[in-house]
Amino acid sequence: MAITKTKFLEYSRCPRYLALEKIEKDKLNADVSYEEYQKEELKAKIEELSDSMFEVNNDVITSKIDVVNKQLQAMLDYYKIVELEAGKISEKTFKGHSKYALNTKEQESFDFHDEFLKYICYVDIYNESSGNINIIEVKATTSRKYTKLQAGYPKKAKYSIWQKINNIYYLKDQIKDYDLLKEMPFNAYLKQKEKLLNRYEIGRYFYDLAVQRFIIEQEYKETNKEQELANIHYYLGVLNENYIFDGTYENGQPKYLPDLKNNELITFFNADEITFELLPIVKQDAQKIKENIQNPSFKECPLGAYCGFKKQTICKYFKEICGKKIPSKNSSLAYLNSGFGFVKEDGTKIKGLELINQNYLTMLDIPQTWLKNPNHLIQRNCLLTHTEYINKAKISKALSKIEYPIYHLDFETFPCPVPRFKGEWPYIQSPFEFSLHIEKAPGICDKYQDNVVFLAETSLDERLNLLKTLLKYIDSNHGTLFAQNVSFEKGRIKELAKIFPEYQKDLLKIAERGFDLLWLLNNNHDLYKKLGFNEKDCTTINYYHEDLSGSYSIKKTLPVFSNLSYQDLEVKNGTEAIIEYANYDKMSAEERKIKQEALKVYCAQDTWAMVEILNTLRQKIK
Repeated sequence: MAITKTKFLEYSRCPRYLALEKIEKDKLNADVSYEEYQKEELKAKIEELSDSMFEVNNDVITSKIDVVNKQLQAMLDYYKIVELEAGKISEKTFKGHSKYALNTKEQESFDFHDEFLKYICYVDIYNESSGNINIIEVKATTSRKYTKLQAGYPKKAKYSIWQKINNIYYLKDQIKDYDLLKEMPFNAYLKQKEKLLNRYEIGRYFYDLAVQRFIIEQEYKETNKEQELANIHYYLGVLNENYIFDGTYENGQPKYLPDLKNNELITFFNADEITFELLPIVKQDAQKIKENIQNPSFKECPLGAYCGFKKQTICKYFKEICGKKIPSKNSSLAYLNSGFGFVKEDGTKIKGLELINQNYLTMLDIPQTWLKNPNHLIQRNCLLTHTEYINKAKISKALSKIEYPIYHLDFETFPCPVPRFKGEWPYIQSPFEFSLHIEKAPGICDKYQDNVVFLAETSLDERLNLLKTLLKYIDSNHGTLFAQNVSFEKGRIKELAKIFPEYQKDLLKIAERGFDLLWLLNNNHDLYKKLGFNEKDCTTINYYHEDLSGSYSIKKTLPVFSNLSYQDLEVKNGTEAIIEYANYDKMSAEERKIKQEALKVYCAQDTWAMVEILNTLRQKIK
C-alpha cells in the first residue's frame, strides 16, 4: 500500500491520525491496487463536489451532503464531464498533446521510494507542448474561489490579484511589466496572495498540487533527470465562473462551446510560484509522516484547522474520538457570531477550537466577564434560567409592516457543477421545485387548500413552466414574499429574470417585496432603525431559546415553535431532495412517481413550517 496523494493529505493531519489508522509498515512500500486508488479518489471527489455545491453565490445554505450516501455517486457523472472537458480545453489552451482519461489507470503516474515508503500519484492532465510539460490538476470548483482575492487603495476600486491571459490566470507580480502598484499597494497584494498558502482554507487545492509536485520532482531526482524540472509547469483547471451555456446540444447532451464572450467552460490557474512556496511545507509534512509511522502515538493532539471541523474534509476520527468532548448542544462554540472570539482578562483573544483545547466546553464554562456582547448575555441567561427571551415590541412593529397576502416560498434547487440549460453557468442554483403557501390574512392559511407545489417531472428544462406557475399564483404588485433566508429565494427569482427577460419586470417586483422570517427571530439592523428603535435594540436579537443552541436554522427553530417533524418523511432535507432529483433518469417510472410524491410532501412542509412558526410567534407577542 503506497502513500498516494489522498493518503498524504490524511496522514499529514496530525501525529495521532497515523496511530489511529494502525498502518502495517511492511505494506507501505508495496504498490497500491487500482481498486484501492479508485476508492480513495471517489471519496476525495465527493468531498470536493459537496464543498463546491454548497459554497455558491454567497447564499446561506445550511445543509451539507453526507459523503456516506451512496446515491451521491450519481453526481460523479457531472465530475466526469468536468474532467473530460478540462482535457479537451487543455489542448486548445496549451496546444501540444494532452494525456487524460476517466480511467485513473490510464493517466500519467509518478512515484519514488523513500526508505520504507513508496509515494505515488496520478496526474489528471499531462500536457506536452513546445518542450514544456504541463501538469494540470482538475478541480470541480469555480474560478471565483480565487478571483475573489482582491485588494485596492482605500476608497477606490478593488482588483483581483490574478490576471487572465489566453484562458490562463497568472499572479500579477509574476507578469512581466505589469503595473501592479497602479491597482493596489504591494503589501495589500501580498496579504491576499498569502491566503493561497493556507492548506486548510482557500489554498487547499494548491497544497494538493504541491504534493503532486513533490512526488514528481522526487521521481525526476531519483532517475537522474533533475535538469528537466525547469521545463515542468503546474496548473489548476477549474470551472469558469463567467461561462454562460448557449444551449447547444449534441445527441441530447450539452455541447460546451466557447460562449458569446469567448469564455471556455474550464479555465486554468498557473501554480508554479505557489506550489514552489508550499514545497518546503510538503517536505516537512512528509518527514513528519515518516516519523509518525515509525513511532505512532495515541497521545491526544490539540484540535485545530487540520481537523476539518464543520467541513466536508472533517477527519473521520473527529466525531467519535478527538472531538467527542464537544457537547452536541450549547457548547462554548454556540455563542452567536463568536467567530472573533472572546477577550480574556489579560487582553488576549481566545476563539474556536482553542476554547475546547483549554477545556471551555460549554456556554456556561465561558467566564461571564468575557461576555461583552448583549446577545451573548441573553443566551447565557436563557440557559441559566431555562426561559425564553423575546422582544415583543420589535417583533410586533415588524409584523405590522408586512403586507398581505404573505407568499411563503421555498425553492428546491440543483447546484450542478456544469450548466445543463441555456443561460446557466457552473453551480447555478437551478430551481426544479417550489412550494407556496398563501396566507391571505394573519393566520388565515389552509395547509392543503392554500398550497401550490410545482415539481419538474423530468430532468429536462422545465424552468419556464416553473416561473409561469409562480407568476400565476403570486401577485407581483401586492403582498409579501416570505422565506427563511429570503436572500436565497430572491437570488433564484433574479436569476430567472436574467435568463427569461420577457418575465423580468414581474419577477423583479416580486423579489423587491421580500421579507425574512429571521428578521423577526434574529434581527435586521436597518429594518429596525427605520422603524424607530434605538441603536441598542437594533443590534440585539429579538428571540432566543436555549434549544436553539446558537443557531436559527430551520432544524433548530421548528422544534421550538411547532410539533412538525421531518423524521417520518421519506425525503427529510434539501440534500436528499437534490439527490432524488439527480437520480431521476436512473429510476423506473413507478419509482420516480413515488419519489416525486415524497419530494412534494417535503417541499410543502418547508413552507408550512414557516406558517406555523409565524402563527406561534404571533401568539407569543400577545
